[in-house]
Amino acid sequence: MTNPVFNQNMVERERVLDSEPMTVNGAINKTFILFALLLGASLVVWDLFFKGFTDKAFMLGMVGLVVSIISFIVIMFNRKAIAIAAPVYAASEGLLLGGISAMFEKAYPGIAIQAITGTFAALFSLLFLYRIGAIKCSEKFRSVLFISTLSIAGIYLINLIGSFFGMQIPQIFTSSTIGIGFSILVVCIAALNLIIDFDFIEQGAQNMIGKNYEWYGAFGLMVTLVWLYIEILNLLAKLRER
Repeated sequence: MTNPVFNQNMVERERVLDSEPMTVNGAINKTFILFALLLGASLVVWDLFFKGFTDKAFMLGMVGLVVSIISFIVIMFNRKAIAIAAPVYAASEGLLLGGISAMFEKAYPGIAIQAITGTFAALFSLLFLYRIGAIKCSEKFRSVLFISTLSIAGIYLINLIGSFFGMQIPQIFTSSTIGIGFSILVVCIAALNLIIDFDFIEQGAQNMIGKNYEWYGAFGLMVTLVWLYIEILNLLAKLRER
C-alpha cells in the first residue's frame, strides 16, 4: 500500500550537501538485493511445501510473518536501521510469500507464474507511463491515491475483525461479479502506488538526500510490488473459481 515510511516532506528536509547523495542507480541496485533475498527465501518454503514438508513450510511462513511485522515497525521508527532492517524484512516476507504462493499453486496450478508475470507487466507499464509523463505524481494524485488505499485497508480491517465474530462483508471477497470487480479495483490502486515509489526515488536523487535513503526507495518499491502480487493472485483465484 502507500508506503508510510517516506513522504514528500521527508525528501525536502533531508537534502544533503556535505556527504554522498542518493542516486537512482543506487536505489535500483538495492531493490535487486531485496528481491534476491525475497526470492531466495520464498523458494526455500516453496520447495519444502511441494516436497511434502508442509509443517515446516507452515512454520517458516509464520516465522516470516512475525519477523516481517517486527522489522517493518523497526523501519517505521528507526531510520538508521533501514540498511539492516530492510534486508531482514525482505527475507522474512519471502518466507511468508513462499507459503502463500505454494498454497495458491496447489489449488490453482500455474497461478503463481501468471501472478508474477502480471506483477512485472504492471511494473514496467507504469514505469513507462511515468517516464513519458503520461501519469504525473501531483499532490492531487497523491491525495486521491492515499484516500483510496486507506479505504481498502479499512475494508480489509473491518472484514478481519468481523471474521472473529463469524461475519464478513458480503460479495466483495467472493468470486461473484462484485468480488471480481472489487479485486480489479484493488489491483489498479496497488499498481498506481508504484508511481509514488518511482517519484520518491527520482525526487530523492534530484534533491540530493542522503545515500541511506536508497534503501527507503528500494523498500517502498518492494512493499508495493508484494501487495500487487498478492492482489493479482487473489484476482486470478477468483477468476479460476468461476
